[in-house]
Amino acid sequence: MRTIDEMLHLDLLTPTEHGAIEAWIARAKSPDAILAMPPPLWQALERASEAMNVDADLARLPAWLSEG
Repeated sequence: MRTIDEMLHLDLLTPTEHGAIEAWIARAKSPDAILAMPPPLWQALERASEAMNVDADLARLPAWLSEG
């Protein structure tokens, strides 16, 4: 949830998109249920993720693995 809150703070998601995504995730009982999120919400999340370069963060080794 922190990431979508940050997306809202950075104006990468509208308050409406943020609320809808947050509500969807809160109601989801499984990863498959999250994946069933409506396409417009996924598109908003993908745009915000690209702007934040989330993929690069996920691909980076954790600091404790890269030290040494």
